[in-house]
Amino acid sequence: MIKKLFESVFVRFLIVGLITLGFMIYAYSIMNPEKEQTELLPIYGPKNADSTDHTIAGFSFVDQEGKNVTEESVKGKIYVADFFFTTCQGICPMMSGQMERVADHFKGEERFHILSHSVKPDEDSVSVLAAYAKEHHADPKQWQFLTGDKKALYEMARKSYLVSLTEGNGGPEDFVHTQFFALVDPDRHIRGFYDGTDSTEVNKLIDDIHVLLDETH
Repeated sequence: MIKKLFESVFVRFLIVGLITLGFMIYAYSIMNPEKEQTELLPIYGPKNADSTDHTIAGFSFVDQEGKNVTEESVKGKIYVADFFFTTCQGICPMMSGQMERVADHFKGEERFHILSHSVKPDEDSVSVLAAYAKEHHADPKQWQFLTGDKKALYEMARKSYLVSLTEGNGGPEDFVHTQFFALVDPDRHIRGFYDGTDSTEVNKLIDDIHVLLDETH
């Protein structure tokens, strides 16, 4: 009799314990969602004339190997765009160092690319860019340094990538100097902006690239 009573009480305690444990697991899952439940990254920029999301315009520049680079070169890829010049002694060395971190992290990832645009294209020739790229161990298959028409480059910085709020026409006196990186998805939408001189911001960029890679898998 006593044994049966003990077994009955034990079973009740076991059932209550299992119910309590199940509730605790459920509560924890609500309070701590898994990474796969992470919200998608926002799309930045003003709407296009047809009310669709802002997209990066077409372009045509030349890289450190003398190859022509257009929007078709990054078709279907996630990429990061920035603007710099090789003789810069201020923010550019920090930006290029941080971008090198990003390139190293995604080395061999065929769906990821980097486009670094010179804001002093008259000075940053193909050979100058090639030397700069070598200094930063850039693989031209993944990280391209671009030069070309100044007006076109400045138009891209201001109107497409939205990394500069200054006004200008790309003339001789015009100058763009920005530390921001723009993250672009395979549909040419901007999905994030990051301070390229701040390692914490660049860590966030790396995380967000992973989010996009998962999103577009």
